[in-house]
Amino acid sequence: MSDSKDINSPNLIKEIGAYHPINQTKDSIMNLLLSFGFEIINGPEIETEEFNFDMLNIKKSHPARQMHDTFYVNKKSSVMRTHTSPVQIRGMLEKKPPFAFISGGKVYRKDDDATHLPMFHQIEGIYVNEDVNFANLKDLIYKIIKALFGEKIKIRFRPSYFPFTEPSAEVDILSDDGKWLEILGCGVVNPIVLENCKLNSKKFSGFAFGLGVERIAMLKFGVNDIRDFYKSNLDFLTQFK
Repeated sequence: MSDSKDINSPNLIKEIGAYHPINQTKDSIMNLLLSFGFEIINGPEIETEEFNFDMLNIKKSHPARQMHDTFYVNKKSSVMRTHTSPVQIRGMLEKKPPFAFISGGKVYRKDDDATHLPMFHQIEGIYVNEDVNFANLKDLIYKIIKALFGEKIKIRFRPSYFPFTEPSAEVDILSDDGKWLEILGCGVVNPIVLENCKLNSKKFSGFAFGLGVERIAMLKFGVNDIRDFYKSNLDFLTQFK
């Protein structure tokens, strides 16, 4: 039998695929938080206004509830969730403190530019117990950021406002070019939110934090345009193997 190659046979290129950089980043963050004692909970991507806004102390007049910011479905009776916070609300209604939840997945907002997408991935965490304070939150945030970016990373907290936490802060890291870059939002859980979930706010307190997976991936991999992650450009994606 001849060992010569059949020139009419197709040339099959055997190339092994790779884990998408967004999934790499999401899983590394989730695994890190699991190592800190958090439990993963999940929830629906199509949410009611009650869970997406009302239970989180987001008033009817808040800009996030307007049509230009939020994807409404079913004749405005439901929304494509704008954050993963509703998952935490569902968890708080089902379990009694102490608890530490994380939820991660797709969220949807009407944004589209080099740093924002109408669909992106978010990871949020919440811890509720007796005598939880901002110092506990700050300690955890330092541990998360240093685990992701190294022990020498410079970190700062800036006062901010979120309806569901009080006090609230945004956290920045110092980039190699000397610019401060926002990396996550956090705060002490607003007592109103605790009471909405049938928890005694005089007995229990907690903290919450949320970060965008794509933002972390952009910083870790040096990507300037968030849309590059979703263009199916193999020249771009193969560098993450």
